[in-house]
Amino acid sequence: MSNKQHILRRITEVAKKLGRAPSLLEFVALSEISRYSVSSCFPKWNDAVREAGLHPRRLRVRPEDDELLKDWAKTVRKKQTLPSRRAYLLTGRHEPRTLEKRFGSWECVPQAFRKFARGKREWADILALLPVCERKEKGAANENSHCSITRNKGQHAQLQDRPTYGNPMDFRGLRHEPVNEQGVVLLFGMVAKELGFMVEAVQTGFPDCEAKRQIAPGRWQRVLLEFEYESRNFRDHGHPANGCDVIVCWRHNWDECPEGIEIVELCSIIESLGSLHD
Repeated sequence: MSNKQHILRRITEVAKKLGRAPSLLEFVALSEISRYSVSSCFPKWNDAVREAGLHPRRLRVRPEDDELLKDWAKTVRKKQTLPSRRAYLLTGRHEPRTLEKRFGSWECVPQAFRKFARGKREWADILALLPVCERKEKGAANENSHCSITRNKGQHAQLQDRPTYGNPMDFRGLRHEPVNEQGVVLLFGMVAKELGFMVEAVQTGFPDCEAKRQIAPGRWQRVLLEFEYESRNFRDHGHPANGCDVIVCWRHNWDECPEGIEIVELCSIIESLGSLHD
């Protein structure tokens, strides 16, 4: 089997595991095939995805609530039970984190779907599988009712004398998602090797990091990295586009990012890296 055929076969295998076409970073992490090997056969990653018979992922396209709920329901129908986050990650078209952010938590998705599907006969089989949530009288409190808890989710007043945390994620000892640039630096250090980076130096001035990555057998190249919590902070901080090769961020939200800058969005690959070591 040629190297090209091997890569196409592994793309198909990784896509089957994720339930969708992988990004290049996800593929490198899950397949243990280097970026150099991929680029030597396929100059453009999306060409490799298409040749493997898959549709490339659409980046930075916000799905509608209905689209998210319909896809979740298709997983319920396939499994005939409510899927766990991991089950949906392997079967659904979207990231579980996307549904959690949209509807409040993973446990809130069934009730969001109940509201969406009310009166729609095509979803009757899914509604029959959902847990019953009894309606409570106004003012009545039931500490065992999940619905009464999630209804108040995010509405508590912030206490000023203690720190705040990101959403729980339990990734290799890191209990919560980053909430600032320092968290991004720490998380990148935990996965840099798997992403193909060999860190040379980290500094407080721009750019934040100098690293190397392999571009050919026995050949490595220097790259300059800037850490940001969100990618558009790079623009807001006034950094010059020609002084950086890669932005490492928790969330990519800069649609007008210059084409010459590569984005490493950690939130989109942590799920895959985590499942690799489960």
